[in-house]
Amino acid sequence: MKAIFDENLIKKYDRPGPRYTSYPPATEFHEGVGEEDYKRKLLESNIQRRPLSLYFHIPFCESACWFCGCNVIISHRKDVSGRYLDYLYREMEELSKYIDISRPVVQLHWGGGTPNFLSNEEIRELFGKIREYFRLSEDAEISLEIDPRYLSGGQLEVIREVGFNRISMGLQDLDEEVQRAINRVQPYDLMQRVMKDLRSLGFKSINIDLIYGLPHQTPGKFRKTIEQTIELQPDRVAVFNFAYVPWLKPLQRKIDPSTLPPPEDKLTILRMTIDLFQKAGYVFIGMDHFAKPEDELAVAQEEGTLWRNFQGYTTKKGVDLIGIGATSIGMLYDAYFQNYKTIRDYYMAIDGGKLPTMRGYLLSREDIIRREVIMELMCNFFCSFERIEKVFDIDFKEHFSSELEELEDMERDGLLKLEEGAIRVLPEGKLLIRNIAMVFDQYIKSKGERRFSRTI
Repeated sequence: MKAIFDENLIKKYDRPGPRYTSYPPATEFHEGVGEEDYKRKLLESNIQRRPLSLYFHIPFCESACWFCGCNVIISHRKDVSGRYLDYLYREMEELSKYIDISRPVVQLHWGGGTPNFLSNEEIRELFGKIREYFRLSEDAEISLEIDPRYLSGGQLEVIREVGFNRISMGLQDLDEEVQRAINRVQPYDLMQRVMKDLRSLGFKSINIDLIYGLPHQTPGKFRKTIEQTIELQPDRVAVFNFAYVPWLKPLQRKIDPSTLPPPEDKLTILRMTIDLFQKAGYVFIGMDHFAKPEDELAVAQEEGTLWRNFQGYTTKKGVDLIGIGATSIGMLYDAYFQNYKTIRDYYMAIDGGKLPTMRGYLLSREDIIRREVIMELMCNFFCSFERIEKVFDIDFKEHFSSELEELEDMERDGLLKLEEGAIRVLPEGKLLIRNIAMVFDQYIKSKGERRFSRTI
């Protein structure tokens, strides 16, 4: 069932709201939750014996992309990564005191920054250390992000050799004027060569990230970028809305705001993007993600088993996510934890013999119930009352009586259908799924929405 772009509905519902990579969202994290809570929750997680998902943050980049909102360190010195890796190993050693390492790792991801900032030797060394401390499942999803502009000789071969089977890479926009305005020149022929190499090496899944709303973008220019991206045939595509927030991300001050496309052009680009990818056979997964019908994301959504975590959409529901490295976030069943954001604080904590936990959040039972409902809607566009009732021993209609009443307005607008025992999101509601999920968000209702990006 394809998503339908209704401009009037989009304008009506366009407001700030969480992206729900977690519930409660990370804006609720606080420093009252720290290292001792993390140790306790890790030990508790061993009793449940949920599989593990590991995220490693590699913060280094060789050059600055002016649109970037990530926690990165720009450096031309390759020797900075060696010290950082030593601290990653020390963090893993400390974690191994509290995690039963016989638990299978079903998912591993290196993000950044730019993980291919590491040398071939460092890639081999880090992957070897991970195998020392954790047990990777034979069918594990093992992925990393790359910057195609800085792939060194034989690097893709090493990445594949050690065990990676999935790749994600940023493309943003293929127009040269746009690329110069964001300080990321990345020609189409480079992308063609890299895609050919990735396919020949047998990577199972390849993701490409695009961004709309960048300086000098127009609907015509971005159409060409989409058409060329479709020619590359990635398995997954993410098309993010650029958030211009120079007061939060000073690097964005290098972008002239007068060159940013007006809101009406961004809406045109969004409509065109959805139309072109769906016509090319991609499934609209949700918000800003598309996947080929045979991709695991599309299959999981069809089967109603898709989920979200701090890395976005995932097929691995029911796992404990362990974040390793500066700024990384972990997600246990009933608790979230984040490491220190700066390298200095991260190093100081580990030098003090501690887990580098800066803040977190402990979930209540009500949080967990509402998370389940929100994630079912966000990921699968459907929520069965009976399933929620069986898991949590509640009467759905009674527990969420005010929320169901609130959804009646959205039903009248054609966003969803309130069935006898379920909420079913309709094609017109898929683009506004964050708005639908927000109905079940207690924190939005008590604290407001202004802390978040706009839903469209």
